[in-house]
Order: sequence, then C-alpha cells, then structure tokens
Amino acid sequence: MAVSPVTNDISGEMIFLGTGTSVGVPALGCGCEVCCSKDPKNKRTRCSVLFGLPGGNLLVDTSPDMRFQLLREGIGIVHAVVYTHEHADHLFGLDDLRLFPFYLGHPVPIYCHERVEQRIRKSYDYVFSPPPNLHSGGVPQLELHNIDAQPFEVLGARVQPIPMRHGPNFNVFGFRIGDIAYCTDTNSIPPESLALLTGLDTLVLDGLRIKPHSTHFHLDAAIEIARQLAPRQTYFTHMSHDLDYARTNAWLPESMELAYDGLRVKLV
Repeated sequence: MAVSPVTNDISGEMIFLGTGTSVGVPALGCGCEVCCSKDPKNKRTRCSVLFGLPGGNLLVDTSPDMRFQLLREGIGIVHAVVYTHEHADHLFGLDDLRLFPFYLGHPVPIYCHERVEQRIRKSYDYVFSPPPNLHSGGVPQLELHNIDAQPFEVLGARVQPIPMRHGPNFNVFGFRIGDIAYCTDTNSIPPESLALLTGLDTLVLDGLRIKPHSTHFHLDAAIEIARQLAPRQTYFTHMSHDLDYARTNAWLPESMELAYDGLRVKLV
C-alpha cells in the first residue's frame, strides 16, 4: 500500500533545483571570488528542474545533488522523471529514486531516449539483475519509456522534446511544456528545433561562461539565441564560477537573468 509523503505543493510552478555546471559552484579546491562568495545565489548545485504538473511532480534529470535539492525545497515525492541526456551530472543521482515507489505504489516512470536507457542499464545494472532475496527498497524500481522527438503525455501535460546538439557529436533533448522551455547542455539548436521554441513566455537556456566553449553556449551566444526567440523572460543555467550572480545580471539585456538554485517560476 502506498504511504503519504510530507511534501510542499508546487503545482503550477517550475523550481530550479540546480543551476551549476558539472562540478558545481563552489568548485572543489577553488579559491576564486565566486567560489568564495557569501551570496547564496552563487551557490550552484548540479543542473535540474522540477515541474509541478496537474498530475504530480515531473523531475528533469537526476543530478548527483538530487537528494539535497529535493530536501532543500521540501519536495517529498517525484511522480516521474524525464532525462535530457546521460552525462554523469544529469544522471548519477538515480539511486535516490528508491524511496518514491513506496509513496507511489508503483515503479517510478522514466522517460528517456534509448541511448539514455542503455547508460542506465549499464551504470545501474544491479537495478535490472538484483541479487535474490533482496530487501524491499534495495534498488530503484523503474518503469522505462523510450521517447524520441515526438511529443508525449505525462502527469496531465504535453511535453515536446527539443532535439539539440551538445558539442559536435552528441545529441540531447530540451523540453517544452506549455509556454516554458528548458534547454540546458547545448551549443547548437538546429532550425527545426528553434521553430519549436517560438511564442515562449519563459526560456531557460544553457549559458556556461563568458568565453566560448566546445559543448556549451557561452553567454554571448546564449543572449543571441534569446534575442532571436524573443520570449518574455530568459533565464540562463548550467553556469560555471565565471559568472557572479549580481555582477553578471547588472549588464545582461532586459528580460534576461541568471537563474539560481531555488528560483520558482509560474507555469503559464
């Protein structure tokens, strides 16, 4: 029988659980100004967001900081997970999904590209071939659903995958839900995908640092994409310690800001 978790109601909101690059901010061993900053908006855990949809909480990626992120925001349950891609900073909190089937009464639905499923099956082989007589809750209980570029329904909402490039030889998905789009870990959005991002209220876009990077938009490139798409509001995410929150926001164009861990945006 399912049990009831203690959880805050986030229906109708998107929460930025993490806004940092793969090593987080502060970075281990770094003594730079941003890593040593006292501003809580310069503390960036690994990248993830949560959508409070009509049918429950949809988590985008399971970062290695997932447990801390959910506790920080008072989120007691995740009803489903969708993955942008299989890199470690977006996947390797998956084992902490183990508790949610007790609340749900069934395995956690996972929506991902076939390539992500292959990584899950390889990295978490014990989930699919558990030892005999393992205690209940010893491994995550997952229900895998493959997705491609076609829209799909989850938790009462229509989700439109946005195919993007993450470097020259790697594909990732962004996601559009209503008039909000979440597009992290990219440095190239093809024209057919840009067409899926018109008419947005809110765009969340990769903006790693000031200098160009081989697999992420640097801030000038991200600003240009935001100008082209012209949403009402743009938030930049997946940020390194190059970007001080207050100082960077002071010169960003109007309607563009750095996101921060814990930022909440209304779904429209």
